[in-house]
Formats: sequence, C-alpha cells, structure tokens
Amino acid sequence: MNIFIICVGKLKEKYLKDAIDEYSKRLGRYCKLDIIEVPDEKTPDNASKKEEIQIKEKEGLNILKHIKSNMFVTALDLKGSMLSSEQLASFIKDSAINGNSNLSFIIGGSLGLSKQVLSRADFKLCFSKMTFPHQLMRVILLEQIYRGYRIINGEPYHK
Repeated sequence: MNIFIICVGKLKEKYLKDAIDEYSKRLGRYCKLDIIEVPDEKTPDNASKKEEIQIKEKEGLNILKHIKSNMFVTALDLKGSMLSSEQLASFIKDSAINGNSNLSFIIGGSLGLSKQVLSRADFKLCFSKMTFPHQLMRVILLEQIYRGYRIINGEPYHK
C-alpha cells in the first residue's frame, strides 16, 4: 500500500517534525509513505472573501499537480464524514482489497481546500468539528493511520 499525504506548507516546529519522523518510521513496516508539501500562500490580514478564494485556488492547483489518476483521494474537510479509529482501519483495509493501493490524504492550508480539490476527492474525512492547525493535523493523521495498521494487523495499541 502506498500512502501519500499531500499538504500545504512546510513544517518549521521541531517538535512537529520529530513526531512526523517517528510516525513515518513506524509506518515503514506497513506501507510506503510519501509526504508531499506544496507552498502555502500568504494571507493578508483582513483578506476579503475573494482574496481567500484566490489563495485557496492557487494552493489547490499546486495540490492537484500531485494527484495521479490512480490515487484514491481523501480530503480532510470539516464537512466530511467522521470515522472512529476502527472505521478508518477498515477504510484502509477495504481500499487495499478493492484495488486502491495508492491512498492520498489531502490537508489544506489555514483557509481550507479549494472547490476543485474537494471535487476531485473520492472521500471527505472530518476528524473533528474543532479546528486544528494544519501542521498539527499531519501528526494526528499519521498517528491515526499508524493506529489503523495496528488494528488491521491485530497488534496491541493503547485505546
């Protein structure tokens, strides 16, 4: 299974980089992981709705460049479906069984994802109705993918 995390912005905080490195290492025994960072666009203070849409569209075009036709695309979106850890594990397992061996998860920037990216998504996933920093969301997503593989393989992991 190939897992792609396509996300907006570069990580600057060492503690987040360390967490991503740790989960990437742990996931290495279960899947091939590729984290693709696209540039984030600076949002001016008091940006208008029109400016925000333009920023999301520009980030979206950069995201779409990395989505291949053979990828099953999951967009992280507040309007998406909420899954338990067990359901996410089943989602990953079922994807492999159904021949979707290239799973991509898309994390937008601080303004979210463009309509074009959301339209390309095969599935929309919501982790919580709360808002998280998009950089921290990478860690949360990787932890849940790791937990999913532990569940799939019947291996112990704290509940």
